[in-house]
Amino acid sequence: MTPGEAIRIPTPAGHRLAGTLFRPEGNGTGHSILISSATGMLQKFYFSYARHFASLGYTVLTFDYWGIGDSGGDPATLRANPHDLIHWGSNDQTAATRFLSGMSPGSNITLVTHSIGGQLAGFNQAHELLGKIILVASQSGYWNHYSHWHKIKMWAFWHLMIPGLSPLFGYFPAKKLGLFENLPKNMVYQWNRWGKHPEYLNVERESGAYHFGEVRAPVLSLSFPGDPLAPVEAVDWLNAQYRAAALTRVHYTEEGLKPGHFGYFREAFRDTLWSRTHNWILNDEWGG
Repeated sequence: MTPGEAIRIPTPAGHRLAGTLFRPEGNGTGHSILISSATGMLQKFYFSYARHFASLGYTVLTFDYWGIGDSGGDPATLRANPHDLIHWGSNDQTAATRFLSGMSPGSNITLVTHSIGGQLAGFNQAHELLGKIILVASQSGYWNHYSHWHKIKMWAFWHLMIPGLSPLFGYFPAKKLGLFENLPKNMVYQWNRWGKHPEYLNVERESGAYHFGEVRAPVLSLSFPGDPLAPVEAVDWLNAQYRAAALTRVHYTEEGLKPGHFGYFREAFRDTLWSRTHNWILNDEWGG
């Protein structure tokens, strides 16, 4: 398997993101993959997936958003971080897209997003460089899209946890809660506004960074049974925002498996989900 090469990705804002570049084995496919992480997930979670696709001939790039992991994730830098959630798309995901395009000129880039990564794609200022987009459990976070006990937890997350804890620490202390990496305060404050509003990220329609209606790269949207963090209703809401893109919609129920919110990126799905993804990227077909 191809080892990853630690790199730094320059951004318009001036900070440099921690990234890892996986070069293709063999002659290559002429395709590249950019992985845009879920909220608070370190890029290393996606390394098995990245290595696998590099072994198939893809150039693959992972990165940490600014404020996560080695991209300024220490408490002192987090407290000084002035950036909001849109910045992860308009600056970070954009910079990673342009970097990968520069590393592999002429390559067809597929943006593989996980959860919030798919929400950021509509703020990506370099979306025209994308050949395809894969939304993996990407959704609206509006609390009323959820059901039963998880609706209560989402309501509490937006209305109690974020506004209650973030001012005390100067950032959102997600690690102390056993959730994910800590998050910058302005990022969670904007995310919090979205999560309490039925239009979620569409409250930013007037933002100069909002490009959802302009994204034309074909989209594959995947959701999974047993995923309380991305119910079908919330996933379909986000899909509808990419209204100019051709959509392939898959609610994965094959083999009786339940990947949940994180399983797609685990090695156990190499011969099923990963194989079908490879086929869709190369042949526009979801199949084995």
